[in-house]
Amino acid sequence: MIWIPREIHVDAVADLETWADVRRGWGAEAVAEDAIAPLVEGILLRTARLDAPQLERMPRLRLIARHGVGTDTVDTVFARERGIRVTITPEANVLSVAEHAVALLMAVRRGIVAAATGAASRAELIGGELSGSTLGLIGFGRIARRVARIGQGGFGMRVRAYDPGLSDDEVRAGGAEPCSLDDLLDEADAVSVHVPLVSTTRGLLGAEQFRRMPSHAIVVNTSRGGVVDEDALAEALDAGELGGAGLDVSEIEPMPDDHPLRGRANVVITPHIGGQTREAMRRVAMEAAASLRSELAP
Repeated sequence: MIWIPREIHVDAVADLETWADVRRGWGAEAVAEDAIAPLVEGILLRTARLDAPQLERMPRLRLIARHGVGTDTVDTVFARERGIRVTITPEANVLSVAEHAVALLMAVRRGIVAAATGAASRAELIGGELSGSTLGLIGFGRIARRVARIGQGGFGMRVRAYDPGLSDDEVRAGGAEPCSLDDLLDEADAVSVHVPLVSTTRGLLGAEQFRRMPSHAIVVNTSRGGVVDEDALAEALDAGELGGAGLDVSEIEPMPDDHPLRGRANVVITPHIGGQTREAMRRVAMEAAASLRSELAP
């Protein structure tokens, strides 16, 4: 039995139903998790959480296919101990997230949201050009490399990247100049974050890092909210230490209405929609469904 807690693309559901008993947690055919937990062998997981007590109730579970790239919503330690595989869809939403990161950067740099909503006057809306500026990428995986290509090819930006997991030659092969984190922060006109949320990246950008950055610099985060210290970011903006921020993710999602980063003309906030294009949603769902088929189909 395959359990799908949250709605996914209909094509993926149809594909799974050709070979498996599929139960879903939404719509007219919704089934409660507790009712089927002992029978579940595979889960296609989008935004729901799976903690140890839930997994404990699923003795037949063999595979969790994540609808996306993060595994922070799954108790992976418990899953590993139980021999439950957790797969991701690393390629499916690369283009969509990369385009969204660039869109956030452009929106902040040109004050597009403030202009459209009347949050700032025409006289106040003196934007900046991306062409010829320096883009710093923290993490240089698939999405960051696509952002690098857009920045270089579309705007003629100089791209620098910090990724301790890659050699300098690997970074250069991906189209960026390798550098240390401190050098990146010192030089970049815009910093885009592309690392997973793990113990070593939580709070990676905080007060000390913001103070290093040029006062006109923009921070863009499409990875995970905990990577950026939001309180420190708000304080840096208040102090004029940064030019603005574009955030698709936050520590608490959705970001509370009274959050100190809300209501600012130089901050653009979107509700974790970087990967939510029609094209990417289908690709991600189909790729996750293919993982389940590969592992569990008779």
